Amino acid sequence: MPRFAPPILLTAVVWALVAPQAQADPDQTVRSADQILHEIMAIPARQIPESMLADAQGVVIIPDVIKIGFVAGIRRGHGVVMIRDSEGQWSLPQFVTLTGGSVGWQAGVQGTDVVLVFMTKKSVEGLFSGKFTIGADAAVAAGPVGRNAAAATDVRLKAEILSYSRSRGLFVGLSLDGSAIEVDPEAQIAYYGAPPAQVPQRIPQAAVTLRQDLVQLTPVAVAPGEPVPTPVVGARLPTLREALRKNATQLYGLIDEPWKKYLALPKEVFEGNNPPSLESLQIAAAQFDRIAQDPNYKALAQRPEFQSTYELLREYARQSAEAAGPTLALPPPPRREAAAR
Repeated sequence: MPRFAPPILLTAVVWALVAPQAQADPDQTVRSADQILHEIMAIPARQIPESMLADAQGVVIIPDVIKIGFVAGIRRGHGVVMIRDSEGQWSLPQFVTLTGGSVGWQAGVQGTDVVLVFMTKKSVEGLFSGKFTIGADAAVAAGPVGRNAAAATDVRLKAEILSYSRSRGLFVGLSLDGSAIEVDPEAQIAYYGAPPAQVPQRIPQAAVTLRQDLVQLTPVAVAPGEPVPTPVVGARLPTLREALRKNATQLYGLIDEPWKKYLALPKEVFEGNNPPSLESLQIAAAQFDRIAQDPNYKALAQRPEFQSTYELLREYARQSAEAAGPTLALPPPPRREAAAR
C-alpha cells in the first residue's frame, strides 16, 4: 500500500471536507455580491469600464470562490446573476454555481471573488439553457479595468464574457476557461419560495437592494438632446469607507505595531457614524505616499493589501474634498477693536 495518497486523491479528500462548509446561505450570498459590486466600482482606476457596463446583458457575481489544489485543482462557488430584459431593465438576482478545474503545480486553499460581465444576449441565453461552460459556449477574456475606452473596445470585439477576480484586495483580469456555470434551483426556492422562471412568492430586501444598486452603478443611456444626469457628490463615500475599512484590516494583519501606528487611518474610518475629517485623511495619505515612493519599502508597497488600501484612501480623500466644496484662502481676520467706553 503506498505511503502517500496521489495528489488528485488528496485534492478530492480535502474538497469533500471543505465543500459542505462552502454552501453559502442565499441571503448572505446576495449581501456579499452587493458588497463586491460596490467595491469593484469604488476606485475609478480599477473599476469595470462604464462603457462596458452600459451595454452589458448580464452580470454574474460569485463571492469567495474556493479553489483547492494539489497538482490538480478544483474550483467551486455560489453566486448570483442579474440580466437585462427586453426593455433594458435589470432582473432580480438569480442563483448560480461555478465549478471548474485546472492542471499544473499548485497547493493550498484560496478564496477569490469573481465577477463576469456578459456582453451578448446569446451568451446570457446560453447560461439559462443548461450547463454553460465558459470558453466553450462563449468566448471569454480577462476584463480591462479603468476608463480606457480603447482597450475596452479591443477586448469587447474578441469576447462575449469579460472576467474579473479579486484576491487579497485587488481586482484583476482572470481566465476561467473550462469552468461551468449552472442555475441553482435549490437556492432559488429557498430564497424566493419559487423555482427559476416562476414568480417569486417573496422578495427579500437584500435582493431589492442589490438590483437597485446595479441600476445606480450602471450608466443610463441618454437620448440625443436630453440633459446628462449629474452624479450626486459624495454619494459613494459610505461604500468607499466600508471598502477602506475592510482592506486596511487586511493590511494591518500583515504588519507589526510600529507599522500599524505609522500607517494608521483616522479612527472614524473604523468607529461610529461620523466621517473622518479631510485633514486627517490627507495626513494618512501622506504617510502612504512616503512608503509608495521610497524604494527601501518596495516589498511592502507592492503588496496587494497595501496597494488596495492606498488607492481606496486616496479616492476617499478625493471624494471627501469634492463633497466639502471649495473654500476661500483668506488671511486671518482682523482683530476686533475694543468696544467704545
